[in-house]
Amino acid sequence: MVHVATAISEHRPAHFRRTTAAIACAVGIHSTIPLVSVARAQDGRHVKIRTTHVAGHVYMLEGRGGNIGVSVGDDGVLMVDDEFSPLAPKIRAAIAHIEKGPLRFVLNTHFHGDHVGGNPVFGTEATIIAQDNVRERLSTLQKIWGKTKEPMDKAGWPVITFAKSLSVHFNGEEIRMIHLSHGHTDGDAIVYFTGSHVLHMGDLLFSARFPYIDLEHGGTLEGYQHNLDTVLAMDFPDDLKVIGGHGPLTTLEGVRALRDMIRDTVAIVRPAVEAGQSLASIQKKGLPARFDPWNWDFITTDRWIETIYKTYSEQSAN
Repeated sequence: MVHVATAISEHRPAHFRRTTAAIACAVGIHSTIPLVSVARAQDGRHVKIRTTHVAGHVYMLEGRGGNIGVSVGDDGVLMVDDEFSPLAPKIRAAIAHIEKGPLRFVLNTHFHGDHVGGNPVFGTEATIIAQDNVRERLSTLQKIWGKTKEPMDKAGWPVITFAKSLSVHFNGEEIRMIHLSHGHTDGDAIVYFTGSHVLHMGDLLFSARFPYIDLEHGGTLEGYQHNLDTVLAMDFPDDLKVIGGHGPLTTLEGVRALRDMIRDTVAIVRPAVEAGQSLASIQKKGLPARFDPWNWDFITTDRWIETIYKTYSEQSAN
């Protein structure tokens, strides 16, 4: 039995490493990435989908893009995010190895293309649910790094949206979507599978790596920190498993490690920004060696320092 409960709006129309190009093309950052790399990022021919049973009814799929959560059971299949549309056949095949039931719902954690790129494909057979701002961004022109991004095909727009929270009662458990504002973007939602004890955090968790914060589309560094604190203060069971938007499966310890890293690096960089030092000079100094493992191909140490710099230089200017 399936039941969706919330104050909703209904809109009915008549592995570990993720490449820089994959995420960059998803959010429209094409100007610094060779076009051949961007094309390869969404080319599904050489991508393998890795499937991991997380707990209970929930599995994690890793391909090329954001990590996918899948609930399988008597009610059918529910997905959290859907990567890129060229990967849809491989995603379907991976799910069919777990459960051959119908796809009923797709839950979007935010609007970036490496998480919702499959919406126009899967939206023809399943109901897409997301926070209000996700539908707004997918259905309208967006300015991304100075370039205009066209609206997504209408088949990929969320049909049910919510402001604060929503529950889907599916496969014998309540699946809660909770909006945490102004962290990675302005439309982020975490998804908690209450019976399976699994939390999918979308890009509010980059597991064991510097996070990308979309400052152009409602994301804020301080909001991201606050959202991690909010998650850590929630009443979750001790055996909770956590799926991040990118990176390996983890627990609340992984969330805590990210929160602590952000706190500690801000404490290093912010005083230099407020003292009037230039971005280049702060980047040249870098961060202590203990933060080297957080560096990765998309958000390098220099780019993470730049995120902190932009946040606090703007605050100082105001």
